[in-house]
Amino acid sequence: MCIRITEADEAPEIAVWDPDEVEILVQRGTHQHLLIREIHALLTIDLGAPNSTAGLTCFCGDPVFLPGEQNGDGARSDQ
Repeated sequence: MCIRITEADEAPEIAVWDPDEVEILVQRGTHQHLLIREIHALLTIDLGAPNSTAGLTCFCGDPVFLPGEQNGDGARSDQ
C-alpha cells in the first residue's frame, strides 16, 4: 500500500508519519519547499524509501504526491 499525504490543521510537526493510516500528516499552509524537504527526510531516513532525484518516492518505489498535485492518471491527489 502506497503512502498518502494528507493536510491537517493541527499536526504537531510539519510532517508526521501515521503508520495506522499509512499516511503522512502535514501542517496545512506550510511553505512547499519546507514541506518537500521534511517529507523527503521522513520518507528516506525514517521509512527507508529510495532516494530519488525525480521527486518524492514511496518505500514501494511509486511516486508520492503532495495534496493538490496531479497523480499519474490526471486525478488530484486530494480527491
